[in-house]
Amino acid sequence: MEFGVFILAQQRGYHQSSREVIRNSVEQTVAAEAAGFDNAWYAEHHFNNYSLSPSPLMTVAHCAGRTSRIRLGTAVCILPLYQPLRLLAEVGFADTVSDGRLDLGVGSGYQDFEFQRFGTSLEDAHELYAEMMDVLQLGLTEKLFSYDGKHLKIPPTSIAVRTVQEPLPPIWVTSGNPNTLGKAMREGHNLFVTALLKGLDGVRDLRTRLEGIAEKEGRKLEDTKFGFLRCAFASDNPAEVDSYLDNARFQRRLSESLKFRRAQSEDGYLIKEEPSPTDVTFDELRSNLPVGSVNQVIDRMLEEISILKPDHIAIQTQLGDFDQKTMLEQIELWGERIIPAIRKELGADTAQARDAA
Repeated sequence: MEFGVFILAQQRGYHQSSREVIRNSVEQTVAAEAAGFDNAWYAEHHFNNYSLSPSPLMTVAHCAGRTSRIRLGTAVCILPLYQPLRLLAEVGFADTVSDGRLDLGVGSGYQDFEFQRFGTSLEDAHELYAEMMDVLQLGLTEKLFSYDGKHLKIPPTSIAVRTVQEPLPPIWVTSGNPNTLGKAMREGHNLFVTALLKGLDGVRDLRTRLEGIAEKEGRKLEDTKFGFLRCAFASDNPAEVDSYLDNARFQRRLSESLKFRRAQSEDGYLIKEEPSPTDVTFDELRSNLPVGSVNQVIDRMLEEISILKPDHIAIQTQLGDFDQKTMLEQIELWGERIIPAIRKELGADTAQARDAA
């Protein structure tokens, strides 16, 4: 089982400077490597305080110089917002300066606010995404390539900086579209999925949905590597848990506001935090998520793993204005106690299953 941290780089108000938010993201990456995490993941969003991570590949390149072992991932590059040839060159550069530690997460995007300002259309997102995926794989695997699509026309071109990983870095696909996930399975890519703030029923539904997609493609889900993004927090201090849950709910409110175009802003930048129709109480969140004491979190994570059977779990760290010192201590706690305990239990289960066979 691999473990990662997912860093959204969020700003809850002007009491947080952009410099502070970005600095915190880098500090969490360094702390995650020291704690023994396998991956650090960086989001991509634009033009508001939902996330201050405009280029995950730039973050990968920077953090490559601050780390030596941890893999560094984009979660995700919003493909329809990119110029394809520049993306190919920057992927090659990021994988090179990280000595082959790049995990390339990709998606089609969902925030119309962003698409409008990049001069493209959310309505064309899936078509653009599909063509960008074609170009991405051609450009990374062939010395000289060309492409003639509906949206993208590329004459014979060679990308100068090649990736260290051959034939290309691992590609992780995230999408709410089952056809997109099915195509990723067919092409042998990894998946990145989430149950949002839902509980065990949501985790079960996610497993069922993924199994259905795999069956439609004539595959077994076990043949596809997939990661699970999850909000989780361990503490014996109820105030710390409540603060984390408050920031998790803040993150979800803004995400839904932007997705469903309810976003309101008094100054054109900060998105108003308003209750969502799908809001849940703190009591419901405590029931839904792996939060509480160390043992509670370990037990709940093991239960969710037994249902979903992911290969990778990415813990959502930087949310809203959660205290940085506490979050760095949380990352260390996962490395020292939670991850080893989960891996030990999973190892014991594997050994028992092998003996029984």
